[in-house]
Amino acid sequence: MATEVTLFESYEQDFNGLLVSIQSKLSAATSQGVEQRKASIRRAELDMDEADDMLSHLEELLSHIPQTHREKPAYVSRVRQAKGTLASCKKQSRELYHSATRAELIQRQDSSRAWGSEPDERTRLLAGHHTLEDGTQRLEDSTRVALRTEEVGAEILRNLRGQREQILHTTDTLHTADTNIDRSSSTMKKMIRQMYKQRVIFALIGVFFLALISVILYFKLRR
Repeated sequence: MATEVTLFESYEQDFNGLLVSIQSKLSAATSQGVEQRKASIRRAELDMDEADDMLSHLEELLSHIPQTHREKPAYVSRVRQAKGTLASCKKQSRELYHSATRAELIQRQDSSRAWGSEPDERTRLLAGHHTLEDGTQRLEDSTRVALRTEEVGAEILRNLRGQREQILHTTDTLHTADTNIDRSSSTMKKMIRQMYKQRVIFALIGVFFLALISVILYFKLRR
């Protein structure tokens, strides 16, 4: 049970740190351009997927903590609050995405109207559009690399958490083995003491019989 409580508190700490990262990305997205906003939303969504996995682990660990544990009600309340906060982040992410989509549509409509005006203006807009496309492509490439790096990092973190969980379970097993060894050692000591007591008793019985035989022989020889 101690292992489940330790793992629960560790996962909860990691979840809270991830939640801060999600909220920071969503907050930054509100003041960014369309493409940057979409990239920030995508990174936040990856973090939210990982947060969902961590919540599942928290609920599983919580189910193994006995109802009699004094902190169980507080743990249940904190998990419920964590679910609500994550749901709010998902709602904010959807709203930001729809806002970015609308802004992108308006930009395209403005560009279409501008292309219908004077030829020089259209040429400048086309040149600016190509420049913007090049910049957007570079930004998307950088975003893909960053997202891939984050995915690899998240996978490494999941592996580390699994290893940490195995280590904690191994430690718990070792403690149990130490306890069993101590009990076995105590039992062996009791058996050894009992054996020595029996030897002393047998020796005393032997001395008694020898003395008795000696007395009997003594009186017989005197006759």
